[in-house]
Parts: sequence; structure tokens; C-alpha cells
Amino acid sequence: MDNDALGKLAADIKLWGAEYGFQQIAIADVDMKHYRQHLENWISNGYHGEMDYMARNMDLRAHPERLHPGTVRVITARLDYSSEPDNSLAPLERSKKAYIARYARGRDYHKLIRKRLQKLADKIQEAVGEFGYRAFVDSAPVLERALAEKSGLGWIGKNTMLLNKSAGSWFFLGELYTDLPLPVDPAVSDHCGTCTACLDICPTKAFVGPGEMDARRCISYLTIELRSSIPEELRPLMSNRVFGCDDCQLVCPWNKFNKPTDEPDFSPRHNLDDADLVDLFGWSEQQFLDNTAGSPIRRIGYECWLRNLAVALGNAETSEDIVAALRNRLNFQSRLVVEHVEWALQQHTSTS
Repeated sequence: MDNDALGKLAADIKLWGAEYGFQQIAIADVDMKHYRQHLENWISNGYHGEMDYMARNMDLRAHPERLHPGTVRVITARLDYSSEPDNSLAPLERSKKAYIARYARGRDYHKLIRKRLQKLADKIQEAVGEFGYRAFVDSAPVLERALAEKSGLGWIGKNTMLLNKSAGSWFFLGELYTDLPLPVDPAVSDHCGTCTACLDICPTKAFVGPGEMDARRCISYLTIELRSSIPEELRPLMSNRVFGCDDCQLVCPWNKFNKPTDEPDFSPRHNLDDADLVDLFGWSEQQFLDNTAGSPIRRIGYECWLRNLAVALGNAETSEDIVAALRNRLNFQSRLVVEHVEWALQQHTSTS
């Protein structure tokens, strides 16, 4: 294909992406030198904590053409997910309610985005014939935000999230690695300016500096990635956050421009946007499995689910039902859970 044909194909790909429900499609090359050193420094500082997979396959992350041989371009895709009309911090002040990160309240996004990327690949194949490609959705050693930044979907902000002037940061990313030498899109400039709202709001002070996070202090890491005991000094700072944390997104000025999605899969299920901590803590393991089927929450497992809820209950305003719920778990078979339950009960004993 000549340059004119490739240019038309790139334009068509963006139109097809919109037809399949993506809010934005862009194209990047595979030169990741700018990002590799930052990643290596982050790993060497130990900021990845127990996420050992981040330290593996460094070459594959930094060289898309090695992860999928023949790759010369990456088609990046953005899919908005927030169904909330505003970015109020009020839910974080309701100590007896569970706060679950917005992205995890509905169905798991992986399958949905992968299916749409496959449709896009099939459409490209109809137009040009057989071509080399592979779809990724947070499922392999891929520097998703870096590739999205290179393609012009946004810029990596001070909170390490990808920010977009018209959509903020409430969106998922997906990629098609391809051997088609499509024209690349220009990167956009950084528009964070002097704002430090995201750095200032972080409850656990996880940001080492602008654009650099010590994941070991991040509530999303503590409630999702960490499988062992949550450090005691961080527990009171977690408040009612039981799966993930949205604080640095809630205060970001660019999220004022987010448009709520009408994607039904991303609507909250099982009242997870307004659930009582005690009710969730009372779920049996089978209820947990049933109620988190097709949800990102399921991957942390029942034990960590109860661990997180115990911490949140320890931070809640003291009441008879909370103390009773915690005492009912004192004989639970997991020592990890019992440790956090005992800590939670101590918080209520010390305030009574």
C-alpha cells in the first residue's frame, strides 16, 4: 500500500472504531526508549512492591515488536466507563458505606474491549486482506499508558493516569499491535500546569513526586494487588475504600469534562455504588463468587475481600451492628482476615 492508501486506511480505522463503540482511536509507532528508563528506575526503587510481574519481561514491554514479532504500529483505543454525572467526594465521607472504584462496579471490561478490538481487526482484514495483529487489554507486558500517550490519546499526568482534555481519565485502554505501517498520530502536550490537586489529595501520600508513585502506599495497590497483611500505619488512612481508590481522579479538573457513559455493562451491579459495609462483610464465599461473577473484584479472592472490608469497618463510626459483624468473623479460618478483624475491633474499643 502506498502512503495515500495507508492514510485513508488510518482514517477509516478511526471511523470503524467509533462504530464499534470506542470514543477515540489513535496510532503510535513502537519506539519506547523514552519510557524504558523511567520504568527501570521505578522498579529499581522498589515502588512496584509485590507486583513482581512488573519487573519481568522488561524487553517485551519496551519493545512491542518483540512481544508480537512484526509489529511496527500500535492502534490504541479509548473506551469511557464512568456512569457518574459528577465527581463528588461525598461518598468517601459515608463511613458505613463501601467505596469501590468506579471502574469495578460493573462488569469486567476486558472481554468487552477485546471483542470490540477483534471486530475492528476483522473490519481491517476485510479492507486489506490478511495482516499481522494481536489485541491486548491489560493482559500482557504492554506499557498501555505510554503507548496511548505516544499516539495522542492524552498525556500522562502528575497522578500517573492518562489525561484527555475532553474526557478526563475515566476510561479504559486497549491496543492492536499490527504490522501495517500506518501514519502515526502526534502526541499532545501536557496540560497539568501548576495544578497539584491529585498529589495533595492522596490519603496515603503515595506520590513521590509529579508522575511518580510508590505503589506500596497506594490504596489501589493495597486493596487489589497486595495479598498479605496491609501495613498497620496505612489502615486508618484507607477510610471506607475497599477496592481501589479514585481520589486523584475525583479532584482532577480535567474530569469535569467527562461525559457519563451509557454502556450498560459499566452500570453498577449489586448496589456496589451504595452498599453497606456490614452487608458486604456478611457475604458467604458463595455469595461473593456469585455477586462478583464477571466483575474485576473477583480476582482478589474472598480472603482479601474480607480483609479490606475489615479495615473499612475498623475505620467506620462505631455502632453495635459493626462491632457484632466483626466479632462474628473472629473465628474465620483465615489468619489474615482475623488479624485485620482484631485490629478493627481495637479501633472501636479505643473509641468507646
